[in-house]
Amino acid sequence: MQLEKVVNFHKALADPTRVKMLILLANDSHNGLYLAEKLGVTPATITHHSSKLRQAGLISERRDKNTVYFSLNHEVFRSFSRGAEQLIDRQINQQEVIPMNEELEKFKQSVIRNFYGTDGALKQIPVQLKKKLIVLEEMVQRLESGKSYPEKDLNAFIKQFHMDFATIRREFIIHQYMYRENNVYVLNPPEMWTKWQDLK
Repeated sequence: MQLEKVVNFHKALADPTRVKMLILLANDSHNGLYLAEKLGVTPATITHHSSKLRQAGLISERRDKNTVYFSLNHEVFRSFSRGAEQLIDRQINQQEVIPMNEELEKFKQSVIRNFYGTDGALKQIPVQLKKKLIVLEEMVQRLESGKSYPEKDLNAFIKQFHMDFATIRREFIIHQYMYRENNVYVLNPPEMWTKWQDLK
């Protein structure tokens, strides 16, 4: 599960009213007026919080004539609840990082020479996943750790290497090189990156 989804899940829970709403929805569907009365808030407040929960995928809605009923997405909730634990456990259970051996280093340098031109531009995006990860890692290592990159700035950075910035930007997220929030991108710790060394 991607870090972004786990973070959004916990953000959705970072409000007492939203947590109470989920508790009330745990066993049955309810409309906004019922939730507002039970929680002592206005219907507008319920509308606001339900929007946040819906965006996170935690609740769904169904309309019966003019009334909207909310229900808890149990499977999504359970999946996201386990998400942070799985991300952290994966790192705990990893074996100690072994320095790259000579054979792997030679393979890496060969891929870089084949896919990067003398001008530093990427000739093409490799189809094979292992090679793709090598060229992506070579690129992403030139970004600054801890720096926030608005999408247009990240696009400009990628264009130095290849014009298909949308595909490469998406690959950065898929393989957990970067984390995205509100169209701002931040480099993840290298421990979270998909490891090409583990592929056959």
